Amino acid sequence: MIGYYDYTVILTYLSMLSATTGIMLCLNDIGHPYLGMFFLMFCGLCDAFDGKVARTKKNRTDSMKQFGIQIDSLSDLAAFGVLPACIGIAMLRSSIEFSIFPDFKFLHLADKSTIIKIVLTIIAVFYTLAAMIRLAYFNVLEEERQKTEGGANKTYIGLPVTSSALIFPTILLIHIFCSADLTLLYFIFLAIVGFLFISEIQIKKPTTKHILVMIAIGLIEAAALAFVFIVMKKQ
Repeated sequence: MIGYYDYTVILTYLSMLSATTGIMLCLNDIGHPYLGMFFLMFCGLCDAFDGKVARTKKNRTDSMKQFGIQIDSLSDLAAFGVLPACIGIAMLRSSIEFSIFPDFKFLHLADKSTIIKIVLTIIAVFYTLAAMIRLAYFNVLEEERQKTEGGANKTYIGLPVTSSALIFPTILLIHIFCSADLTLLYFIFLAIVGFLFISEIQIKKPTTKHILVMIAIGLIEAAALAFVFIVMKKQ
């Protein structure tokens, strides 16, 4: 059986499974955006530790290291490139009523003009394309840098795609506590974040302390979203 299956790749595999599940749930008949958001945040949690876990294995071969790099990027594309776009599409089509979800307002795609449908679809597609370009470009630069510098990279060029695991849940949290329809705001942020993925801005790589802070924020967001299902659901 091809591939590697030791503990160094478990978190990446879990992230991919989570992303795929979230995508499927967003695009089928029970495709409520809040479902997808839980899977997105779990992907972010896995990504925060997968590299650190992999580096604990001292006897990794070059093939194992390259395999880990490749699956990490492929998983990130699904988790932070495709899944957020699918969550946006779920916001457009969540006109189906469910007894376990709060009765929040969402923009119904069927109620809008063809132009709006096309524009919002293009934004979702652009976001996914930008995430793919960002990941591929980062891999190329990192491979070239390793040949000359070695060690860990200290800065990122372009916004890391993993930032979507905090940005988009925040928008849905705002949506929870206000009565306005924030679907268009979500798509505006898809466009902005997608552009930042392929921009040339330089961002300092977060330290372990910063990563722990972001994880704490993510856990708070997850708890708030869980509050929606437990306390604020329709009776």
